[in-house]
Amino acid sequence: MPRVSRRAIDPVKLEVFHHLLGAYCEEAGVRLKLSAISPNIRERADYSVAVFDRDARLVAQAAHIPVHLGSAGEAVAAVRRELELAPGDVAILNDPYCGGTHLPDVTMVRPVFVPGERRPEWFVVNRAHHADIGGATPGSMGIARDLYAEGLVLPPVLFRRGGALQQDLLRLIARNVRSADERMVDLHAQEASLLQLEQRLLALAAGHGLPTVRATTAALFDYTERAGRALLQSLPAGRYRAHDALDGDGLGGGPLHIELQLALSKQRAVFDWRGTCDQAAGSVNANPGIALAASVYALRCLCPDRLPTNDGLFRLLKIETRPGSLVDPIAPAPVAGGNVETSQRLVDVALEALARAAPDRAPAASAGTMSNLSFGGCTADGRSFSSYETLPGGAGAGPNRPGQAAIQTHMTNTRNTPIEELELRGPIRVRALSVRRGTGGRGARRGGDGLRKEVEALQPLRCSFLGERHDSRPPGAAGGGAAQPGRLSVERGGRRTRLPAKGTFELQPGDVVIVETPGGGGHGRG
Repeated sequence: MPRVSRRAIDPVKLEVFHHLLGAYCEEAGVRLKLSAISPNIRERADYSVAVFDRDARLVAQAAHIPVHLGSAGEAVAAVRRELELAPGDVAILNDPYCGGTHLPDVTMVRPVFVPGERRPEWFVVNRAHHADIGGATPGSMGIARDLYAEGLVLPPVLFRRGGALQQDLLRLIARNVRSADERMVDLHAQEASLLQLEQRLLALAAGHGLPTVRATTAALFDYTERAGRALLQSLPAGRYRAHDALDGDGLGGGPLHIELQLALSKQRAVFDWRGTCDQAAGSVNANPGIALAASVYALRCLCPDRLPTNDGLFRLLKIETRPGSLVDPIAPAPVAGGNVETSQRLVDVALEALARAAPDRAPAASAGTMSNLSFGGCTADGRSFSSYETLPGGAGAGPNRPGQAAIQTHMTNTRNTPIEELELRGPIRVRALSVRRGTGGRGARRGGDGLRKEVEALQPLRCSFLGERHDSRPPGAAGGGAAQPGRLSVERGGRRTRLPAKGTFELQPGDVVIVETPGGGGHGRG
């Protein structure tokens, strides 16, 4: 096969390929969104899509969810390690100790074979958060003492073998989850998304020739690496320490301290998380893939907006963790909240460390939580019902602008669930949805305000909430003030009772759950 020199690739072609590959991932995400039926995927867009090359290096991704994408390479590595893939195969997994993040995030990996090639040329990947994956609580996001109570664990297994759907696997999944029909449709939506992405990549190879595609991809890697290294060279070399803490683990443990030693040189950034506390009893442990995702995301925030996100950026980082810690737990430690809550605090700490090196570029802390709210039970006609959503908070103000109010920040990039969709799907009524005015931190640039949501139960329901920053306040930066913390309450018979930020509780008809999310920190002295 003739070789194509990287020097022969002009900047215009490089730019065209960059946008083509990103557009393919975006298009596949739209196919997934339009094919799924669960509100969590179709309305909230809680999914991500990416392409990896034959050596499992990230080629391109859509602008989806950072915590999914930064750790998706672990899924490809696990599939390659555990399975021998052939044309027509599709792998599936959710095991946090073997390529996954937390159990509701179901990952699909499809190898793409170019005609005449004996090994996959690409691996196309999507990861979607399913509204339930079994376990002790509806929504599979409650506080548990081990992984098995959180839901069905899927190591890398084949969803399709040689094009044949593995019906035994589907029956096993359906028997262990709530709203099984919805889960099945969403899984097939994930598969349709990957098939479309495969077709685009094969057409690209047929149109330009595989040598050109490979050479251009390699040139994109090198370009991103050069641009990222230029960023490192603009920062003062040295060691920068930052720390923060989670409020608790939902089982009485806490605060849970997170420590980072960031070593910056002109060639590499080393994120050393080994000083972080031991793993927790409750569901807030995060695997090293999530620590990697948070570290990559924080560094990417300082890079130029138009920089392609690919393997070239990962070359610039090294992650160090300690086995048995909060960011490198030992199985079967529970992990449901690590993906959503601990990841946010890791970003807070990473940005704080980077702010010590680049105070004119890093923002104040945002809400620092995804405020996960789940409901489950039966409708009046006996139909099973399960709902999951994350609620936005305030964004931290930056050196040049105030923070936005009621917005998803950092490791999440999902949308709001329409009120009509929630009320149509289950026995609930949204009584109020508004911005919590004045909850952002003060400063020369004010932090964004949080959100207030009130949901009334119309039938007996089981509710789970998993949140953070209820005991601590999102800090400001450069002399800016801290934001107001969040709060969870239940109103019953005219009396309001405050609840912990993590837990599961029962609701009777007429009970109202009130969620108030934190604001974002202010920036600069006001």
